[in-house]
Amino acid sequence: MPAADSAATPLLALRSVTKRFESAAGATLALRNVTLEIARGSFSLLTGPSGSGKTTLLHIATLLEPPSEGEVWFDGENTAGLDDRARAARRAAKIGMIFQRFHLLPHRSALDNVLFRFRYAPRPRAEENALARAALARVGLAHRARQRARLLSGGEMQRAAIARAIAWPPLLLAADEPTGNLDRAAAEGVMDCLHDLNRQGVTVLLATHNEALIRPGDRHIRLEDGQLRPAAT
Repeated sequence: MPAADSAATPLLALRSVTKRFESAAGATLALRNVTLEIARGSFSLLTGPSGSGKTTLLHIATLLEPPSEGEVWFDGENTAGLDDRARAARRAAKIGMIFQRFHLLPHRSALDNVLFRFRYAPRPRAEENALARAALARVGLAHRARQRARLLSGGEMQRAAIARAIAWPPLLLAADEPTGNLDRAAAEGVMDCLHDLNRQGVTVLLATHNEALIRPGDRHIRLEDGQLRPAAT
């Protein structure tokens, strides 16, 4: 794959990716020969039962860990030759991540939690504050900026986590079970937020076991036993 900056180039491409974990009991294959492309500006849901390899695939897609075999291309670059520090630099500059557990500092404000994003991509203080406030506004939390995280609702906590992930605008927003700890109404609110961001141009890759979250127009990628299976697009 050439390193081009054309909009036609996939933002993310996995080529024959296998992930093997070694233990005293032997090798476990978490992913088996996965080939997958994620287009720029797309909204993709990665589904499958617990243990199907969703989190492993997401970790490889976001450069948290390398594959055992195969290639991972991100933003036109083959990441195979990157060491841990280089992968971390790419994540800080180009990838935002959110998780089922919000990982907020409970006694700090929503704004302080969003500002934590810049620990990994520092900017001038005034710029950091402006970007953090803009991110909170994008997820509908501008009015809660000074509220301590522990006093936010579950849905607000997850939106604060999303704001933290997008404060430095990412090319890819990756989410691992972001609605798993939320009730139905809060989950719908978070999904609305993610779709709004996607309409603004953010590429979203969301891993979930809940296929009820799929909406018309979403791309559906299904994983079972570490392999891709047919799914609706």
